[in-house]
Order: sequence, then structure tokens, then C-alpha cells
Amino acid sequence: MAGQFEATVEIDRPVAEVYAFLAEGTNDPKFSPRVLRIDKSPDGPTAVGTVFTSTVKDAGMKTQRQFKITELERDRKIRWAEQSRNIVMAVEGGYDIESISDTKTRVRIFNVLEGRGIGKLIAGLALSQARKDAPAFGNRIKAAIESS
Repeated sequence: MAGQFEATVEIDRPVAEVYAFLAEGTNDPKFSPRVLRIDKSPDGPTAVGTVFTSTVKDAGMKTQRQFKITELERDRKIRWAEQSRNIVMAVEGGYDIESISDTKTRVRIFNVLEGRGIGKLIAGLALSQARKDAPAFGNRIKAAIESS
């Protein structure tokens, strides 16, 4: 069974700056402490097909994650799908980005989590924890962008 978590924040930066920060997935460790390392392939600007490979630590276990960019709409939308096979996966995720004013941007982040194999037994717990952390996660994104 899949489930979604999401968070929405308002960031005191122009939409183009927010989009550029979020599209550069190698910024993820600046707001996601579970991301220990992240690499991008190929080098260059993020585009549909770009893959970000990360090492993350969840519940004391390190795993490798690969996310492929599936959709980009400048200053409006970023979508990804996890390509790796982990017991709990983000099968779909993204940012919805909206300009509120010349200096303020609204961002909604979401991920759809799904358990695979034995992960079906713990997916509900993972989703519950992600939902609980979602507001703080959104605030970490806001703080990272505003301090960059």
C-alpha cells in the first residue's frame, strides 16, 4: 500500500532562486540530514533523465538511492521517481513551486512511499514518521534556501 506525505512552506526568495536551488539535487544534504552523500549524472544542468545517486541513513541502516528526474517545468515543477529497489521507496515525488511575490515563493514537497517485499510490513511506520517530520522537513528546506 502506497501513501503520501507532504509539506508546504513559504520561502523569502524569488521563484527563480528557489527553483535553481531545488533543481540542483546535490543541495539535498543541506536540508536532509539522512542524506550522507549525493552525486549527479550526467554533470551539467539538471534535466529530465538526470539521476541523483545518494547514500542515506534511515533507522541506523545505510542504503543507496537513485532518483531519476521525470519532469521539469522551470520555476514551477520538479518531479522524480526512485529507480533503486529498497524495501521502502519513494515511487514518486516532487516540488510544486509558486511565485507569491517578487521576493516570496511557496513550495510544496511530496513523496509517495511504497513498501516492497518485507517493506510492506514497515511502510506504514515509515510513512507515519515521514508525515510527522514533514513540517520540520519543509522548514529545513526553507532555512537552507534562505541561507544560501
